[in-house]
Amino acid sequence: MAQDYYALLGVSRDASAEELKKAYRKAARRLHPDVNDAPDAAEQFKEVSLAYEVLADPDKRAVYDRGGDPLSSGGMGGGFGQGGFNFDDIMDAFFGQGGASRGPKSRVQRGSDALLRVVVTLPEAAFGVTRELKVDTAIVCLLCNGSGASEGSEPVTCGTCHGHGEVQSVQRSLLGDIRTSRPCPTCRGFGTIIPDPCAECGGDGRVRARRTISVNIPGGVDDGNRIQLAGEGEVGTGGGPAGDLYVEVRVQRHEVFTRQGDQLACQIAVPMTAAALGTRIEIPTLESERPDLGDAPATVPIDIPSGTQSGETVTVRGQGVQRLRGSGRGDLTVQVIVETPSDLDDRQRELLAELASLRGEERPEPVVAHSHRHGVFGRIRDAFR
Repeated sequence: MAQDYYALLGVSRDASAEELKKAYRKAARRLHPDVNDAPDAAEQFKEVSLAYEVLADPDKRAVYDRGGDPLSSGGMGGGFGQGGFNFDDIMDAFFGQGGASRGPKSRVQRGSDALLRVVVTLPEAAFGVTRELKVDTAIVCLLCNGSGASEGSEPVTCGTCHGHGEVQSVQRSLLGDIRTSRPCPTCRGFGTIIPDPCAECGGDGRVRARRTISVNIPGGVDDGNRIQLAGEGEVGTGGGPAGDLYVEVRVQRHEVFTRQGDQLACQIAVPMTAAALGTRIEIPTLESERPDLGDAPATVPIDIPSGTQSGETVTVRGQGVQRLRGSGRGDLTVQVIVETPSDLDDRQRELLAELASLRGEERPEPVVAHSHRHGVFGRIRDAFR
């Protein structure tokens, strides 16, 4: 024996049939001339194929193990040119199906999914809204009801593939005849052709049309969220089931409120005197921009404690955005910016000077704080973060 077939496949002499098949698949993928352009790839491929032909056949393997020639005329096999090799194993190594016929494909196919974007305001995103949207998609052709054929006609068997949906070709190689299958070019793999297509859809079974759908956008959606509407996408060919429609939400930027999740934030400016003495102010709510919500309050009171410093925040519970998953709402964080008075008249300057004198602040000593301590600017910085 000039060759050690077991060594060629990289298996032991007691390898099982499954181990032989796995080893051959691996070698065939690596050495096939279509994927390996090395000068000796074709010859190596032929050798491992020959090794597998012998070892995969129990009778030939027995002859080989006894030291005989399993491919001799008096032996067990016919060799490469005599039909003894199973080329399905090669096809199986590359395609996993052994060259088996797939059969005709159905004209009825599921339609594609569609994507539509809608822009909403922050109040609409916070509390939900219903929108009527115009959608351009494929719908079932009403003239042929999705069949693709004109009235009184129907699909007929393809004369090229005789209804199989695919045609086979034979190529001669060093290993013998290799059969390959591909979709029929006449019927495109359907196995039938439509001799008299529908005048409206041209045989596709669907047409483009604009329709109006109602989309319920739930409260709490955020920018970039998508809403799935099952069966509202493109109708498939041959009147097949429709895909899904995805509505992507884009939330407009608000002039007053910023949002992070279900939390809202805003800033208010108060005079120095109000911050020092404390006060109560009313700020508008998101509901004030949604008259359709009924008796929702248009404002919410904010208590500013005396001595409030610029950059400090006040939290109002339950005045944020409605939670998308769950109940209740987030909170509203109000950042207070203390305004220093300017353009003082003589009387105001006199009163402020008197206050400074009473507090011993005519010539205040600056207090230099470490960067890790939370002074006024640190609080403002942290609040913005």
